[in-house]
Amino acid sequence: MARWLGTAKIWLRRGWPFVAGIVAAFLGVLLYSYLYPDPVPLTDDEVDQIVVDAMASATPLPSYSSQVYQFILPSIVLIRTSGRDEAGEEGTGVGSGVIVNDSADILTALHVVAGAEEIEIYYPDGGRTTAVLIAAEPENDIAVLAPAQPPEITVPAVMGNPNAMRVGDEAYAVGNPLGLAGSMSAGVISGFDRTLPINDEIELTGLIQFDTAVNPGNSGGPLLNRRGEVIGIVTALANPSEQNFFIGIGFAVPITTAASVAGAPRY
Repeated sequence: MARWLGTAKIWLRRGWPFVAGIVAAFLGVLLYSYLYPDPVPLTDDEVDQIVVDAMASATPLPSYSSQVYQFILPSIVLIRTSGRDEAGEEGTGVGSGVIVNDSADILTALHVVAGAEEIEIYYPDGGRTTAVLIAAEPENDIAVLAPAQPPEITVPAVMGNPNAMRVGDEAYAVGNPLGLAGSMSAGVISGFDRTLPINDEIELTGLIQFDTAVNPGNSGGPLLNRRGEVIGIVTALANPSEQNFFIGIGFAVPITTAASVAGAPRY
């Protein structure tokens, strides 16, 4: 019996550190559980409310159309013309144009400025100046204007590649329909290599067809891809009724053709 008691005493002396470690570990677990209790599961309603609050406080990313508009706007101009027609009657006109180089030269449609005695340019920053015609290509309805005074900050548009576009791709127009400055519309590319008779002498060929809404005043403005790059110059809209309003068919001269008149890089 003494042997067993002695053995027990020896075991207790030798086993005390082990027992103490177990006790300390147990107390540590209790303390951690007290200081860091398990999270209470959320109800479905609480989860829904958290999602709603997060969405309400998040700043949404801008849409493609908004980014396109902000990218191209500094390069857009409103064009007003005045002069006399062949009958000698005074008339005025309105159109659009786009700045294409560091000299602030403006690419537009020739019919916007043809026969004009005075050409006025209105910049997005509120500036205003006159301009003169320095180049023209009647067979493509393209003209280049040189402003008497460039804007305070010249921002040339970026040329895109119309050959990279496909039917169904997004297409945007920014211009001044009916004199409403800085208006934007959105649509898609509807076709390529279209032909459009202008009069008995001129037939425009190789045109881009689109369904982006354009109206009188959009002529000469840019047709844009989703990156805000110019892929064409708006030249005409289909008017079977001869009422001069948009029916879903517009045409643009590819920028690969138009930019060469101004000597601007194509892409």
